[in-house]
Amino acid sequence: MTAAERSSGQKRGLLSMNAREALTGYLFIAPALISLAVWWIWPIIYSTYLSLTRWDFMSPVKDWVGLENYIKIATHREFHRVLWNTVYFSVASVILAVILGLILALILNQKLRGTSIYRALIFSPWITPTVAAALVWLWIYNRDLGILNNILSLVGVNKIDWIGSGQGVFRLWAMPSLIIFTVWKTAGYNMVYFLAGLTTIPSELYEAAEIDGAGNWQKFRNITLPLLSPMTFFIMVVSLIGAFNAFDQIRVLTQGGPGDATRTIVYYLYQNAFQFFEVGYGSAVAIILLALLLLLTFVQFRVANRWVHYG
Repeated sequence: MTAAERSSGQKRGLLSMNAREALTGYLFIAPALISLAVWWIWPIIYSTYLSLTRWDFMSPVKDWVGLENYIKIATHREFHRVLWNTVYFSVASVILAVILGLILALILNQKLRGTSIYRALIFSPWITPTVAAALVWLWIYNRDLGILNNILSLVGVNKIDWIGSGQGVFRLWAMPSLIIFTVWKTAGYNMVYFLAGLTTIPSELYEAAEIDGAGNWQKFRNITLPLLSPMTFFIMVVSLIGAFNAFDQIRVLTQGGPGDATRTIVYYLYQNAFQFFEVGYGSAVAIILLALLLLLTFVQFRVANRWVHYG
């Protein structure tokens, strides 16, 4: 056997080994790829097709209407109101939950007695099913029998119709009520991640800062916040996506009311597709929601380069 033949055989053997390794890798990721294709990619493709049709779930024929549903959405003032409600709810609930989660993490990161119990209690709303928790808060918000109004009445505050239409200065408290519930539900989740981030900050940095005469605020602003920025970024991205997809608490507490004061994009999608049987229009709303989330996530990643510090 000549040297050229031996070299050619070695190359074929190497290629064969690489092919086997590649095949093994693809077999390992095949379940994830199949799941992604079945539960994500195909539904998106089919929803895009449905958004270009008019269909009522019952008719065997789907009428092709092209971009009519998207034009209707763009010119429909009701959708503009729904979009504003979604932005208002998402931004307010995410910011408040992130701030509260950080405060709780800073408190419970101290060497205090019973911190493990407090952590479990604060985290428990997150693992409680949203529907079950919302039913409890439905009674808390009750105008006549709710504990919240009973407590406020002790300091002379008139009864507030939290999730109704309300009167006077207390009119339309429904959206703030949803935000309060959502912050209560998600703050513990944020706290756990912030606690994990705090444990990775070397204590030597704080000791060096104290030697240089830094106070608590200076240590928090110059050490804690910058080193927690990757965790903060992750929490904000995940929380914003979750807030845009909020449905359970709205369905239980307000059903999008009073009027359309708490109707967000997902609830609007649900009503059009599954209550009014305008599947094509509802699918168009779903595609717009997907596009909005992709755009917001892209913007967050681009802006993150300016304030997120890794290492």
